[in-house]
Amino acid sequence: MGLVRRSKTYWLRIQHDGKRIQESLKTNNRRLAEKIHAKILTEIIEGRYFEKKEDAKHTFSDMMTRFMREQAVNREISTQRRYKGALSNLDGYFHSMTLEEITPKVITAYIEKRRLEGATPATRNREVSLLSTAFNVAVKQWEWCQENPCSKISKEPENNIIDRWLTREEEEWLLTSSMRHLGGQLREIIILVLNTGLRLSEIINLKWKDIDFPRKILIVSKTKNKVPKQVPLNKIAYELLLIKSKTVNITGYVFCTAKGTQIMPRNLQREFAVAVRKAGIENFRFHDLRHTFATRLAQNGVDLYAIAKLLGHKDISTTQRYAHHSPESLRPFIDVLTEKWYKNGTIGNTEVDLAAANPLK
Repeated sequence: MGLVRRSKTYWLRIQHDGKRIQESLKTNNRRLAEKIHAKILTEIIEGRYFEKKEDAKHTFSDMMTRFMREQAVNREISTQRRYKGALSNLDGYFHSMTLEEITPKVITAYIEKRRLEGATPATRNREVSLLSTAFNVAVKQWEWCQENPCSKISKEPENNIIDRWLTREEEEWLLTSSMRHLGGQLREIIILVLNTGLRLSEIINLKWKDIDFPRKILIVSKTKNKVPKQVPLNKIAYELLLIKSKTVNITGYVFCTAKGTQIMPRNLQREFAVAVRKAGIENFRFHDLRHTFATRLAQNGVDLYAIAKLLGHKDISTTQRYAHHSPESLRPFIDVLTEKWYKNGTIGNTEVDLAAANPLK
């Protein structure tokens, strides 16, 4: 018993405490096989070998099936959908691998494969994040493995921000091409998003109880960052909803299917993509309607803090992408100096000829 050569590969065969251990050392080099053999014997003596080998009993498929059944069901519906999308790519690569075989090197190879397939850094990060989340559960709760191999993988910089918004002409084309989609509701949805900046999930979850007509506000209780927000309704959004409220479905959804059920995100995105194509507009996603809302506010001098509040951003750094659209937005703050400190042409007790001091005069 010990080292055995089978064909060109060395195998380990050991009997220990009534357990028979037989394992391929995956090498045809005698010296390397002896070193691996010695290492395994040490792990057996120290009691670490059998603990570590738990990860060889379970495959990626085992882990993800259990994770989706026990863990994913407790997440938001949107998160579950995102998990399923990421899993479809992960499963094609890792499906039959044991947890022992999924090493940082293997994960890095997967990331490179996805890069060559054209997946964006954000997509690749989400897929590795799901893998990491599942491994954390396998380590801490199920004790299927000793460590998370994803912990050694650095998150990629996400430089794939798309800065795209509708021109007035494109808006007219899109509203015209969308009139017959979703029973005429797609056009209404587009107009509402352009005037409120709502996310797709917020639109399809919107119910009539969330609209306060007397106060002219729209209340979003379930947001991406878990913080409820109130969105003021301008004249266009208010009148659109007021007219639409004359016919209310019993389910309470503002926008719904012919049966009154909630519109599925993929169906809304599909109809939107068709309308965009018919309008002859290129590189424009549903989420870019929200960007259009924010960009137009910035271009008209609305400060970033107000835009962040309307969009429901917790961190204003997320809103900074619109800063270059609002060169005049900080002017009111600078004008405070003229109004307060230089009032009546004086600085302190000293009279100043502001007109003469103006180099542009």
